[in-house]
Amino acid sequence: MRIRPQRLQIGDTVGIIAPSSPPNPESLERSLGFLEQLGLKWKFGKHLHSTNGYLAGTDEERMEDLHTMFADPSIQGIFCAGGGYGAARYIDRLDLPSMNENPKIFWGFSDITTLHTAIGQYSDLVTFHGPMLASCVGKETFHELSAKMFQQLFEPMELHYTDAISPLSSISGGAAQGELVGGNLSLLAKTIGTKFEIETRGKLLLIEDIGEEPYRVDGLLNHMRMAGKFDEVAGIVVGDFAKAEPKNENASLSLDEVFNHYFRRLGKPVVKGFKIGHCEPHFAVPLGVEARLDADNRTLTILPGVE
Repeated sequence: MRIRPQRLQIGDTVGIIAPSSPPNPESLERSLGFLEQLGLKWKFGKHLHSTNGYLAGTDEERMEDLHTMFADPSIQGIFCAGGGYGAARYIDRLDLPSMNENPKIFWGFSDITTLHTAIGQYSDLVTFHGPMLASCVGKETFHELSAKMFQQLFEPMELHYTDAISPLSSISGGAAQGELVGGNLSLLAKTIGTKFEIETRGKLLLIEDIGEEPYRVDGLLNHMRMAGKFDEVAGIVVGDFAKAEPKNENASLSLDEVFNHYFRRLGKPVVKGFKIGHCEPHFAVPLGVEARLDADNRTLTILPGVE
């Protein structure tokens, strides 16, 4: 049973960090008004505005901000400003026991999948796959439902996803229950063969991605298949695959055809169409909690992520 972090209270302070690429400063500034509306105070990581090419500072600086926020008793939650690339560069040097000893809310997605996987598997901590401040919250496209999903941090609540939120379709039928894990497909595939290889046995696996053409998604899924990641999985939650249109439609399978090839005969529940990922609205979910996927009725039920 993973550790659920304590819920947020009005007046709490959250830490804001950039574990991967530099966030857009204007968008980040606009997002702070939303935190005010939630009744939260915030504290910037020391290196939040650092830049090092496509990285938000050196690996040591980004890791230092992450460690500092977990260790700081005045910080009740940690929000990632954005994703991009870079978390994997220091993942093998993380102080994961310290995160276990100082459990708190950790929220982000995309490149943050790398950190979710490591923290979940080695710190036994529930984390949250949700929209980030600069890359989502501070933009005009930020959706009302995306904003509403932050309420799960203030009160333990069971989440229910049905066709009423977005059209869902079953690729493979049945129902299953298990711990919800996963995130960005590209990053999950890159864990294979490392200490941080995603554990899928008995789990409900969430996958999403952005900017990957069908042939690229095909390759990523085939990599996961050959690594045995679908053999003992309980079920698969197919999130949003944004900007996945093939450059040459005449010489491409569709994304649906790719999903069908890998999942149609899996013999386990697989449902696609969830607005989870690089999309608006973005339905934020806790990772590491028990969930139930019913492909026959097209529903996903997730237990609370906070105490």
